[in-house]
Amino acid sequence: MVSRSMTQMRTKISLILTNLGSNRALTGTRSSLLKRITKLSLALAGLAVLALPAAADAKTEAYVQSNASEVLSTLNDPAMTAEERTKAFSVYMDKFTDLDAVSSFVIGKYSRRFTDAELAAYRKAFRTYALAVYESQLDDYRGKEVIVKDSVDRSATDSIVNTVIKRQDGKDMDVRWRVLTRDGQYQVVDVALNLDGNLIWLGIEQRAQFIALLDRSNGSAEVLINKIEEMTADLKSSKRS
Repeated sequence: MVSRSMTQMRTKISLILTNLGSNRALTGTRSSLLKRITKLSLALAGLAVLALPAAADAKTEAYVQSNASEVLSTLNDPAMTAEERTKAFSVYMDKFTDLDAVSSFVIGKYSRRFTDAELAAYRKAFRTYALAVYESQLDDYRGKEVIVKDSVDRSATDSIVNTVIKRQDGKDMDVRWRVLTRDGQYQVVDVALNLDGNLIWLGIEQRAQFIALLDRSNGSAEVLINKIEEMTADLKSSKRS
């Protein structure tokens, strides 16, 4: 809507300027047209400002900073055994993230095609896999503190919060958190990590993989669940080694 209005205004201004260039234009007419240009330019500038992304509210940023710090402190706790760390991490991530929303997002249209039993089995497998993925990836991001750099509102209830994890070795890492607000409650629905020099959204990456598999298997929930369980086993095996 904003883009279309801006285009229409630019077209009007162009036509006005063409008329101004005409030798037949009268002085009074030129004055009137100049006033119209001024008004249109101001309106165009106003639309441009409206088109800019707004900064997320301070509560969203504080939510990410507080919870991200708790998650990372769990990974950093030397007093915990690996089993205790995983359990504590799972508790924090269940509170911090909306895994049901993420699980539906990563299979797209198929979330409406699975039976209730298939969806329940898939979500159970996905939760175990997602926690293993987040723990594995974030474990590489161990640091002494999380600092919010800035944030952008995608909508009134959808924000991206950009953070940096300060590390002891000086190799600070960027992490982005997508946060949705529902009934005043904040929850993370995706995380972007710096993998091999590129910021990769984990949910979007998983969505591409899962939907491709479902497309090839005629939407088979069983095939997807088996694949997810296989990937989970590989992650846990890699972690032990």
